[in-house]
Amino acid sequence: MNVELFTTAPPIYGRSDGAAYLEDIRRIACRADEAGYKGILIYTDNATADPWLVAQVVAANTRALMPLVAVQPVYTHPFTIAKLVTTLAFFYKRRIALNMVAGGFMNDLAALGDKTPHDGRYKRLVEYTTVVQRLLTGSTVTFEGEYYSVRQLSLKPALPAEFSPYVLLSGSSEAGLAAARELGALPVMYPEPPGQPQRQIAGPYGIRVGIMARQDHEQAWAAAHERFPGDRAGKLTRELASKTSDSEWHKQLSKLAAAERGARETYWMEPFENYKTNCPYFVGSYSEIGAEIGKYVSAGCSLVILDVPASEEDFEHAAAVFSRVSRKVGA
Repeated sequence: MNVELFTTAPPIYGRSDGAAYLEDIRRIACRADEAGYKGILIYTDNATADPWLVAQVVAANTRALMPLVAVQPVYTHPFTIAKLVTTLAFFYKRRIALNMVAGGFMNDLAALGDKTPHDGRYKRLVEYTTVVQRLLTGSTVTFEGEYYSVRQLSLKPALPAEFSPYVLLSGSSEAGLAAARELGALPVMYPEPPGQPQRQIAGPYGIRVGIMARQDHEQAWAAAHERFPGDRAGKLTRELASKTSDSEWHKQLSKLAAAERGARETYWMEPFENYKTNCPYFVGSYSEIGAEIGKYVSAGCSLVILDVPASEEDFEHAAAVFSRVSRKVGA
């Protein structure tokens, strides 16, 4: 199966014990490494731990797992990102992946004094990523753009070619897809529900989903409701978050959540609606979910980022699903 699997590192939200949080990161990263996952997504926003410090924890405690670090231009200069990539590669002989993020919660951006409009943030992201990419090729970079300007800038130590970063970019909006094409980055999006018309993407793409799979359909739904019970306070928080975000992915998922409300389909939006996660879930038997995800893979999906695992067993259930994806795609 020509699909790369990523898991997601747990966020720090609501944590009070730093040592316990670090142990959770180590545990999940090591389990993903053992299971042969390609990498692990590490969030960034105003309320998370520094993603590069989390990436170092991952690199220091695994053999091959690739940290996929979310990068938002408003937080730091592109030279700093290039320096972090080459430093971690030098320390750990590890390739780093970059998840380039244009947006975020409007309140977060406002607190940072960033008033750049939605499509302007993608233009800025293209300039930002271009500077990072050129620095990491070993070039001496002179660049003059609307948002960034550098003169005879070079990176030392230079990054060995085999550690050239893997670049992903949110592709939920047309501006995002255009930016991904311009940069040669892999667009990542949230898939439409099965049975609905899917977006036609030229070339490979990635999806971000959660999986709640069991041998039996009813067992899967029982586990889903146990992990994600109804939450009125969470719904109110999601409504507030929807009002303070201009991100296309947030609008898209909010509409899907409203449309799917009360339905018991394989594609499940209630965890998103209750503010427990930021992606759709697939719920059902291994065969059911394997068949659905296999459709995306057949349509060009080459990378799947799975939601934060709640337990060690989640890796076993995911393995059962993707073994069926492999059989479906192979057939």
